[in-house]
Amino acid sequence: TSAYSSPAKSLGDPGITPLSPSHIVKDSDADDAVEQLFLVVVAIDFGTTSSGYAYSFTKEPECIHVMRRWEGGDPGVSNQKTPTTILLTPERKFHSFGYAARDFYHDLDPTESKHWLYFEKFKMKLHTTGNLTMETDLTAANGKKVKALEIFAYALQFFKEQALKELSDQGGSDFENTEVRWVITVPAIWKQPAKQFMRQAAYKAGMASPENPEQLIIALEPEAASIYCRKLRLHQMIDLSSRAPVNGYSPSDTIGTGFTQAKEHVRHKRQSRTFMVENVIGEIWSELEEGDRYIVVDSGGGTVDMTVHQIRLPEGHLKELYKATGGPYGSLGVDYEFEKLLCKIFGEDFIEQFKIKRPAAWVDLMIAFESRKRAAAPDRTNPLNITLPFSFIDYYKKFRGHSVEHALRKSNVDFVKWSSQGMLRMSPDAMNALFKPTIDQIVQHLSEVFDKPEVTNVKFLFLVGGFAESPLLQQAVQSAFGSRCRVIIPQDVGLTILKGAVLFGLDPAVIKVRRSPLTYGVGVLNRFVEGKHPPEKLLVKDGTRWCTDVFDKFISADQSVALGETVTRSYTPAKPSQLVIVINIYSSEQDNVSFITESGVKKCGTLRLDLTGTDASVPNRREIKTLMQFGDTEIKAMAIDVATSKSVKVGIDFLNY
Repeated sequence: TSAYSSPAKSLGDPGITPLSPSHIVKDSDADDAVEQLFLVVVAIDFGTTSSGYAYSFTKEPECIHVMRRWEGGDPGVSNQKTPTTILLTPERKFHSFGYAARDFYHDLDPTESKHWLYFEKFKMKLHTTGNLTMETDLTAANGKKVKALEIFAYALQFFKEQALKELSDQGGSDFENTEVRWVITVPAIWKQPAKQFMRQAAYKAGMASPENPEQLIIALEPEAASIYCRKLRLHQMIDLSSRAPVNGYSPSDTIGTGFTQAKEHVRHKRQSRTFMVENVIGEIWSELEEGDRYIVVDSGGGTVDMTVHQIRLPEGHLKELYKATGGPYGSLGVDYEFEKLLCKIFGEDFIEQFKIKRPAAWVDLMIAFESRKRAAAPDRTNPLNITLPFSFIDYYKKFRGHSVEHALRKSNVDFVKWSSQGMLRMSPDAMNALFKPTIDQIVQHLSEVFDKPEVTNVKFLFLVGGFAESPLLQQAVQSAFGSRCRVIIPQDVGLTILKGAVLFGLDPAVIKVRRSPLTYGVGVLNRFVEGKHPPEKLLVKDGTRWCTDVFDKFISADQSVALGETVTRSYTPAKPSQLVIVINIYSSEQDNVSFITESGVKKCGTLRLDLTGTDASVPNRREIKTLMQFGDTEIKAMAIDVATSKSVKVGIDFLNY
């Protein structure tokens, strides 16, 4: 949309021009908000496939409590999280979340269920939507559309109420929202609009407010995982590369069994939901020295995120070395391959119809697949059986006029057979083939990251996130990178992010340096220089020749920014008598941007400084200081008129421009 003619000319906007020289002031104490005291930190891991929360009281930060058990867990899937599914009534009011939503939807009569709005795996929409706004829609299983912001707000509100209820039950008295600091995790590779969208949804859910933004921290998933991994002791992880026994299990027990045994071992110890995080630097960590690098691979349901961190001693602060990369290579990719396989056997036309006509049965089939998917392992020899819902078999016969069995025989898909108990019988090879495209993409992407100059000498690779539980992924990562670094998996790998997010909420200062995901700057006028500036940018004002639409850069994409760091520039009105000064802030994914009209440059904020009514005896070159402060996932901008110290502030906004 930036390919319009010169905005400055069309607006007749007199504009601002830089006062030379531009300077950067590192001003750390400029805007230190009074640190609020919260009694408890609650972190929400809002995942693509499953979600959960955990909390810790600020008085006893070494205890992390994971939310209470949910009703209705699945066979073959033991975890402390609940599926990220949400059900709205036909009147579009919130009905239920998680297992409850899924089971209720499932039990509805098909004639009724088509009026209810059921959503699952909807978080990916924020990653895949190019131009996300507050108006973006999500599509329910029955094809109806609802505003994404509403769905996200309902989900967060549900978690807010669950957590406050649990805290109140535990403390015996009502817990107020004001006593809680909330942390919500998002993938690091999400673009800024998606991160801002999460914050807006949380405001709508009543977790915090624009007036009190500090109450909510948006944390990046791999960073949270990284913070938790620093605390690990050897008995809390599985070192895929070690030849020594871990927990008394030697690695010759294949990865998979060692993992299950270790899990069992943990399960006996943890009937409780409280995890002690010893206030020590874990043993692995004590082997790291100043400047050591490690990579965190967070593989979840929807996305895989990779971040390279470096240690800064003595406190062990983290510094992000290489900007977060990754992509939509989560375990959903495996579900998608299964769906493609079904289309190949039964026909795409049938599967499409079945999903629309029998949405609850489709959900059932995917649940059955999910538990078998978790049983896939590199050394498995016996087949995996997936029960087909009765209505699938029934509907197929009506639709095609012949049986499911006939379709399987005819489809010449070798590895999938029909078993007389009404199941699809998949050979281990067939199951592994479903994983292959997704795992190959992860390994391919990791190889590219390893080849970057910033990523030499990585000591450890921490594999975290729900998909990291898959022995197939573990084996692939170990065999591809085990020779370059030690591959380590925390034991309760699905909860790593949740626990790290709690630790982050208790001490947000632990992450010190991030890479800016975008280039930021403001639109200015410069003196026109023949031969250097393109003639179409010439603007003559009061006899002065200006070059319009110049992008004056504050910070480049991928530049290191310390959290809370302020970058300052000084400008002066191009026309001394000007009383309303408008400063437009722009962003771009490109590094070197010269003009705000280039493609990919987007406006993301406006500062309007109104100087009418101020003293007339102002120096003829009025200085307007502009500051940008780079916070957690927020960026604040401010303009100050130096002579009168009149100022105006704005938060950078990626959703409303």
